[in-house]
Amino acid sequence: MLPVIALVGRPNVGKSTLFNRLTKSRDALVAEIAGLTRDRKYGEGKVGRRPFIVIDTGGISGEEEGIDEVMAQQSFQAIEEADIVFFMVDVGAGITAGDRMIADHLRRNGKSAYLIANKIDGKNPDVVLGEFYELGMGEPLAIAAAHNRGVSTLVDHVMDELLGAEFSEEEPETGYLEDEPAEEEVSHEELDVRGIKIAVVGRPNVGKSTLVNRMLGEDRVVVYDHAGTTRDSIYIPYERFGQDYTLIDTAGVRRRKNISEAAEKFSIIKTLQAIQDCHVCILVLDARTGIVEQDLHMLSFVLNSGRALVLAINKWDGMDAYDKQRVKDELDRRFDFLTFAEQHFISALHGTGVGHLYESVDKAYQSAMSKWQTNMLTRILEDAIASHQPPLIRGRRPKLRYAHQGGSNPPRIIVHGNMTNELPEDYKRYLANTFRRVLDIQGTPIRFEFRQGDNPFSERATEVKHRSKRRAQAVEKTSSIRQAKKDKTKRQRRKSN
Repeated sequence: MLPVIALVGRPNVGKSTLFNRLTKSRDALVAEIAGLTRDRKYGEGKVGRRPFIVIDTGGISGEEEGIDEVMAQQSFQAIEEADIVFFMVDVGAGITAGDRMIADHLRRNGKSAYLIANKIDGKNPDVVLGEFYELGMGEPLAIAAAHNRGVSTLVDHVMDELLGAEFSEEEPETGYLEDEPAEEEVSHEELDVRGIKIAVVGRPNVGKSTLVNRMLGEDRVVVYDHAGTTRDSIYIPYERFGQDYTLIDTAGVRRRKNISEAAEKFSIIKTLQAIQDCHVCILVLDARTGIVEQDLHMLSFVLNSGRALVLAINKWDGMDAYDKQRVKDELDRRFDFLTFAEQHFISALHGTGVGHLYESVDKAYQSAMSKWQTNMLTRILEDAIASHQPPLIRGRRPKLRYAHQGGSNPPRIIVHGNMTNELPEDYKRYLANTFRRVLDIQGTPIRFEFRQGDNPFSERATEVKHRSKRRAQAVEKTSSIRQAKKDKTKRQRRKSN
């Protein structure tokens, strides 16, 4: 699962700036939950090929009342969710009562934390950092997040320890579950995950738990979300018609009679981790309430991850024809860009249409995990160019030479040629649609990369050219030497005569 880092501290110490640095974007917001816009923001960062989740929190001053008190509680909740805490202070302001309160809370909590001394620019670290040792949080790590000074050192120092030791690439799923799992609860590190991994995701109260129980069977004995495992999704292996599946439950699956949708827990952390780990996402929408902002946030999680997607529009039973058409029109209008995802109108409560979800899941999985030969992809590229050539750019036509696969889940196709960085977006879309149609890719996005003049044989061709040139020069030199010898011999003969 993805490790989680929380940024906490007083207001205006630079938490959001560091958040943007770690996520490498000013628009790196992954979720801003309605009603909590002043509280926790979730983003995805990456060190090398190792991703992690970053939580940006509201400030804690130590004098909170009203809404500020709620914001402080959200910051403390972020500490509970995190694997590690970046406790940020402002070196210009010195230690405040709020800093001392946060430090006391972190020590009582026992959470692994680093003291980040921000806004160090223009100051002597040896002079300004000394007082922060009073907080008892170890050596302060000095940065200037606004100018990106010291951030890479912070990443090297902290992330390698967090992601390299505790969450190494060889053991990516260890280090989360501390409690012994119940009989039906299986932690990922103990599970021999089989077959197609499915994540059922969606906002609260759309019927995720009902759908999961319906997919698993009415009499499946499963467990509640226990305290202490609020960040741990449950991995449930099962078989259907000879096909192995593993369902990643993010909501806490329960016996049917005990389901209380109003009390269903919603965890952004669980959702991000489940999406990252699955092959196919089933995004559950509520037909009765329609598409809301939170649904779009959830969809953005899936699209950013590149995972295969199936849409399940739940609570379809009992709706009249007018309301059903209204929902379909809204889907067509707001999801017009989502042409690759199959839509299913279901009733998780009564089981209507649930079985058909598997057909789309299987097709999406096969497409997402497909492997294609380079000569096949290059042939498709050549046929696409023959049918519709790239447009002229400043009187020159881009040349697309060949294509090969760069990865799967999602499928990644890399096209090499010249002037590829100037190809119009509509021509790139034409190529993507052509590959999708010819390869019969369903249920998954395709990622295209266009590389400029990256020919794997170019070095070899250059070497051959240089070798030929050297050979020609050697032959010419040899011929010159021979000719010189002949001329010398002729001159000697003339002299002797």
